[in-house]
Order: sequence, then structure tokens, then C-alpha cells
Amino acid sequence: MLDATTRSGGTATATPQAAATELSVATDLTVAVELAVAAPAVLTAARIGLTTRCTRALLSPWSRLSLLVVLLAAAASSVLLFEPQRLLADGWPPQLGGAAAAVAFAVAYGLCTVAFVPRPLLNLAAGALFGSQLGLGTALVGTVLGAGVAFGLGRILGQDALRPLLRTRWLKAADGQLSRHGFRSMMVARLFPGVPFWAANYCAAVSRMGWLPFLLATALGSIPNTAAYAVAGARASAPTSPAFLVAMGFIAVPALVGAVVAWRKRHHLRGR
Repeated sequence: MLDATTRSGGTATATPQAAATELSVATDLTVAVELAVAAPAVLTAARIGLTTRCTRALLSPWSRLSLLVVLLAAAASSVLLFEPQRLLADGWPPQLGGAAAAVAFAVAYGLCTVAFVPRPLLNLAAGALFGSQLGLGTALVGTVLGAGVAFGLGRILGQDALRPLLRTRWLKAADGQLSRHGFRSMMVARLFPGVPFWAANYCAAVSRMGWLPFLLATALGSIPNTAAYAVAGARASAPTSPAFLVAMGFIAVPALVGAVVAWRKRHHLRGR
């Protein structure tokens, strides 16, 4: 019986068992190489899938709305901590003056409106610190700046999550009014007090109102009320002066007219 070779021919011929063993080893090596090559690709695909899921979760409408709530809460807390209303009593820091002071106040004005500080208080401060004309200019710049920031935050972080919630008839009617007649609706909201500044900003952001009508109506519609408060702040030291009394009249009359318009508009919206 021959083992591994035939002595007559001198040529080595493997037995079936050896051939099978060699084939098994070669197969195992091939599988090992394929697994070694495929493993990084599988891990990479798993990482990409996890990253994609995390990104979708972070960019989901409700995650962005949560971020908006956190930012607004932080802004409101900062206002309570720094107390910007002290400007009315303590005045502007002496190291800032001229154009730098006006620019700084306009930026601070805009950020304070985003953080829910009432605009009448800021307008009075503008008039008291810079006088009627420059106070009006800085207050208007701050108004448009703050409105733009609030509108952008609401549009980017809150619109997708809040629009599906507009299901009631009243909310749909208000949304339709803002979306179809954005400039006119925002002009009314700015001209006649009654709707808080921040509420108008975020309601407009949730609607389909465009940027240009919103900012233009804000700039134009805020002039009368802002001017009245700026003059009142500049003349606060002389409350019996004609300028102060006229300014207070311009503040009171639009507030009364706004209340009447809001009352009639409420019945109109309910009747739809």
C-alpha cells in the first residue's frame, strides 16, 4: 500500500485526506480574510447609521422647539439677574458715549426684547438717556433688530413643531390672517398696543408670513408709539410740559383704539 507517493513514478501524489485538509485550511483562510476586510466596513456603516439617527433626533421639530424654550428661559433669567431697568435710575455707564453708546444700547435693546423685557420701559430709557431724536432712532433700530432675531428663532426652531397644532378654528383663522395679510396684520399689531411685542414676533414666525413684510411693518408701525415713549422719557423731568402731555396722549389714545379693534376682531375671528 502506498502512503503519500508512488515510488515507481517518482511523482508525489497527495492522499484524499491530505487534499481535504488543505482545502479546509484554504477555505478557513479565505473566510478569515473576507471577515477581516468586511469588519471595518460593517463598523463604519453602523457608525454612520448611529450618527444619522442622532442627527435626525437632534434636528427633529420637537428637539428644536425644546432648544428654543431653553434659550428663551436663559434669556429671561439673564434679564432678571442683570436688571436692565436700572438704566432709568442709574443712567448709562460713563465710559460709553456718543455713537458707541447708541450702538450698544440698540443691540442691548434688541436682545432685551427677545428676553421679554417690555418695550415701553426700553423706549422710556432711550428717551431719558439720549433725548427725543437720538432716543427714537436707537429704539427703532433695537426694535427691528429684536423683532428680526425673535422671528428667526421662531421660524427656525419652532415653526415645524407648532404648525401642526393649529387645529382649532380660532387659531386657523389667526394663522390665515397673518399668512395672507402679513404686512397689514403686523402694522395693526405694531400701531395699536395690546398685543405683546414678543407674542406678535413668535406668532408671525409660526405663520407663513415673509421676512420683508414682517420687518417693514415692524419698522413703520413702531414709529408713533416709540416716538411717544421716547419723548415722554426725555421730558420725564418736566411732567407738566406740553411735550410730555402730548406724548402721554399719543400713548393713551392708540391703546384705547387698539382695545376696541381687538374686541371687534375677536368677534370677527369667532364668526368664521
